[in-house]
Amino acid sequence: MTHTLTREESWQRNTDVMQMSRKIAGFLIAVAVFMIFEWINLGFNLADGHPTAFYVVHGILIAVNIVVAIALGVLGLRGLLGERQQGPPV
Repeated sequence: MTHTLTREESWQRNTDVMQMSRKIAGFLIAVAVFMIFEWINLGFNLADGHPTAFYVVHGILIAVNIVVAIALGVLGLRGLLGERQQGPPV
C-alpha cells in the first residue's frame, strides 16, 4: 500500500532540501555588490557623444544586471540568515 503526500506535506518536505554554506552565501553577496558598483559606475562613465542606440543597449544591460545583482544578493542574504537560524549542520 502506497502513501500519497498531501500538498502541505509535500511542500514541507521540499523546503528542507536546500542548504547553502556561508562561503557560497558570502560569495553571492560579494558578486552582487560588485555587479551593482560596476554597472552604476559604467552608467556614469557613458557621457561621451554616442548614438542613441548605444545608450539604449547599455541602459538595458545596466538595468538587467542590477536586477540580477539584487536577486543574487537576496539569495545570499537568505542563505546567510537561514544558516544562522538553523545553527551548524549535524
